[in-house]
Amino acid sequence: MSMTGISSMATRNVLNALASTFEARSGQRMAIESMGGVAALRRIEDGEAFDIVVLASDAIDRLAESGRIDATSRVRIARSGVAIAVASGARHPSIDDEAAVRETVLAARTIGYSTGPSGVYLTRLFERWGIAERIASRIVQAPPGVAVGTLIARGEVELGFQQLSEMIGLEGIDVLGMLPPEIQTLTVFEGAIVANANAPQVARAFLEFLDSPDADATKIEHGMEPVRQT
Repeated sequence: MSMTGISSMATRNVLNALASTFEARSGQRMAIESMGGVAALRRIEDGEAFDIVVLASDAIDRLAESGRIDATSRVRIARSGVAIAVASGARHPSIDDEAAVRETVLAARTIGYSTGPSGVYLTRLFERWGIAERIASRIVQAPPGVAVGTLIARGEVELGFQQLSEMIGLEGIDVLGMLPPEIQTLTVFEGAIVANANAPQVARAFLEFLDSPDADATKIEHGMEPVRQT
């Protein structure tokens, strides 16, 4: 029997790497499915059977409130900031501070972001800057499960924003860097055992591994910052 999991795309690569390590250590087979966070949340809310779920902390809050997870099993796994990218070889505009990022956005022919937490944040940021209406026709929202970096590499987006973990390793893009500190947003990702888990003991062991220092280097390698429990 495999331990099954479901996650958003932001943690796909790091979870796959850590699942492979855990599988080798424990001999337990691991099968983790990744998709757009909204779709993953809906599948757990609909009662689909998985052993663990890994999503942004606000989504895990929602699942705890509805009794779809074992709230006592919650583990903070990592956090990730928003990065900015352009196509490989394209001019690198300034992103040194908030004003520079605003000007870079205004100058871009097309601006891409996701349907996930970073996209929600950027929508609000553009509204706060008073430019939302001016750039509305230039916004390209990546479909759920499709990386913004993929759209940049295809030439469909000139300037893209997404979690760094979803941009690392993508061919055809240059990551300019992170949003400057004054406008950065950090999304915390948590894992939990699903209420109707078939392999809760294996799930708990895997979550303990995800929370251990042994997992830190892999998280950093995939653009995420380890977070210890508080």
